[in-house]
Amino acid sequence: MSMFCYQCQETARNVGCTIKGVCGKQETTANLQDLLIYVLKGIALYAEKVKGQLDKKYPEFIVKALFATITNANFDDTRMNSLIKEGLRLKDELRLKLNDQERKEITHDAALWTSTDESAFKEKAKTVGVLSEENEDVRSLRELMIYGLKGVAAYTDHAGVLGYYNREIYDFLIEALASTTKGLNIDEMVSLVLKTGDTAVKAMALLDEANTQTYGHPEATGVNIGVRSNPGILISGHDLKDMEELLTQTEHTGIDVYTHSEMLPAHYYPAFKKYPHFVGNYGSSWWKQNEEFESFHGPILMTTNCIVPVKESYKDRIFTTGMAGYPGVTHIPDRLDGNPKDFSEIISLAKKCPPPKEIERGEIVGGFAHNQVLALADKVVGAIKSGKLKKFVVMAGCDGRHSDRDYFTEVAKQLPGDTVILTAGCAKYRYNKLKLGDIDGIPRVLDAGQCNDSYSLAFVALKLKEIFALSDINELPIAFDIAWYEQKAVCVLLALLALGFKHIRLGPTLPAFLSPNVAKILIEKFDLKPTDNIEPDVAAIVAGK
Repeated sequence: MSMFCYQCQETARNVGCTIKGVCGKQETTANLQDLLIYVLKGIALYAEKVKGQLDKKYPEFIVKALFATITNANFDDTRMNSLIKEGLRLKDELRLKLNDQERKEITHDAALWTSTDESAFKEKAKTVGVLSEENEDVRSLRELMIYGLKGVAAYTDHAGVLGYYNREIYDFLIEALASTTKGLNIDEMVSLVLKTGDTAVKAMALLDEANTQTYGHPEATGVNIGVRSNPGILISGHDLKDMEELLTQTEHTGIDVYTHSEMLPAHYYPAFKKYPHFVGNYGSSWWKQNEEFESFHGPILMTTNCIVPVKESYKDRIFTTGMAGYPGVTHIPDRLDGNPKDFSEIISLAKKCPPPKEIERGEIVGGFAHNQVLALADKVVGAIKSGKLKKFVVMAGCDGRHSDRDYFTEVAKQLPGDTVILTAGCAKYRYNKLKLGDIDGIPRVLDAGQCNDSYSLAFVALKLKEIFALSDINELPIAFDIAWYEQKAVCVLLALLALGFKHIRLGPTLPAFLSPNVAKILIEKFDLKPTDNIEPDVAAIVAGK
């Protein structure tokens, strides 16, 4: 086969993509991403030896490179080749920091391979991908951990952009990547998978701190989903620093700024509410961007992952930045010497474009991160004690193209009126425009924000456990019905498992990268289960099963 990738939920036949990714990723890109991961393993092997002397630039590169390999982040082979070359350069720097004896102790090819010839990249990539590990269970545990690490890296990178970092996260990324070159037994690998979950909690807590310290705590907010008559810029992805700099640079230009998909929660932060030209959210989930980007008419800025193959009809007005990339699409370079990114090209183009076409009207409400929910704690506790609120249902995670994701919409519709849905991530677009009402002023859909804000949902659960003096978090009236698509959702799942949550439903399928034996471990240890038919699942959720 020319490639093999099964890191996302939509992988072909729920087995693996072998010719071209369902996401649109080409064979060459998939293989180069495999090679980049291989280079990171080599860097980790040397970095382990350097330990306390390790400069921050090495783990920061690991973070960015892992982020670049997340599904729908970067489709650009030129950028992949550049990252591989930079990785090889950094690996050689680390090798030279070791003494002769330390260098002799490292014998794994991931550390020793050094070619910078791009033609050699293509050949090497064919031998170092997922299937290079023949043992199905070892492969499954390693990939489960690596996909969790990719999510950890994404959140760590966002925090780093805002000047926040945690050395423990960096150290674990190195430990975990290096471990994939060693002959660990199954128990040791399971332990590292759970440690990935612990690290995911740290990464999400770090990003929560970075976002709230920089932009304030999210507040309950009604967000306009209609349009105005000014030309506009549409910003998608997850990076709030990009959001801030775009808003600053578009002030007093006559241009409106709209969010798309996972950038919607930017409206919840107090710091962004001072901009009168920050006018609303356009469209819905990432997978509808082909039609929504076309009708928007103005330029689009993709700040992170969730870009899909670009249509010619808007290719000349879409831009990428950060670790996002797409062939033939203009890329806005990173910040230099503390200066903001330069969005002048996007702004100039926006002035020449017609206003966006209106596709809907009204507003959606969100902003229920942990600080806002805890401000409602008396109401929540009172509603639980009175029996008016009987169950929280966590329906966070990802959205996707497949029609079987209608399951989540139907579950939301069929849940009884004494349940409240806690959500974060783009999964919310399956039900955040439904009119589900409230319970004594508590909206029945509480949107915490982006996928990383799943941390808020866990934080709220831990606080409720404390309030009700429970010994086990699983005694809370909380059920999990999680949608997943890419590796940040894997990171969130591992975080929930590390925090002790059990009985999680995951869908619309269990990951293809879970071998039968590894799936059995998760089922037996955590009662992880696949989503099934709507009516029996709703009944089981209500019954606490």
